[in-house]
Amino acid sequence: MQHINDIPVKEMIPGFRFRLVHGAQSSLSYVEIAKGSAMAEHQHPHEQTTFVLEGQLDMIIGGVPYTMTSGMTHVIPSNTPHSAFAATDVKVIDFFSPSRDEYR
Repeated sequence: MQHINDIPVKEMIPGFRFRLVHGAQSSLSYVEIAKGSAMAEHQHPHEQTTFVLEGQLDMIIGGVPYTMTSGMTHVIPSNTPHSAFAATDVKVIDFFSPSRDEYR
């Protein structure tokens, strides 16, 4: 058992501060995103479920724009192109299956 604040922060993309938890079959990331930060379009073989805790995250998922705010969630299918832009400071939880071993 661990408290989220005890998990080391990794800033793998400017403005995106990740705290990562890995199981054998899945990964969970708690991400704090600074206002104005962007994640370029990308895709991966992992299914991703995004849950916005705070703020506004503008995403394009499979070519469709979404404005996600506190309490909203979206499942991003495997190999679906997606990008994100933080319209405000944002806190989000991303769940990946299978595990994002490259993030270990």
